[in-house]
Amino acid sequence: MPNLYGVLITAGVLAIQYFFSTRNSGFWGALIPVSYIVFLTWMFVTNRIESALAFILALILGILFLFGEWIGGRKYLREKRRKELDKMKAFDMK
Repeated sequence: MPNLYGVLITAGVLAIQYFFSTRNSGFWGALIPVSYIVFLTWMFVTNRIESALAFILALILGILFLFGEWIGGRKYLREKRRKELDKMKAFDMK
């Protein structure tokens, strides 16, 4: 059962990351990755993560997933804006 909670928390964090990435300012999308780096570094410094290899792997994999969500959110926002501009141009032509 504890693994289910981990999966749900991970899915929730990725969903929030995607939501922040679709905001007008792209800096909102940097909030969770920076928090993740700080949290993981704190865990490593306080010996909650004992292996340096585990720390590096968790850091790299987490950042890759978070930046993947950020890129996906920015693409969605760009497409949404493009479609809106196309609608406005089509309306102006009538």
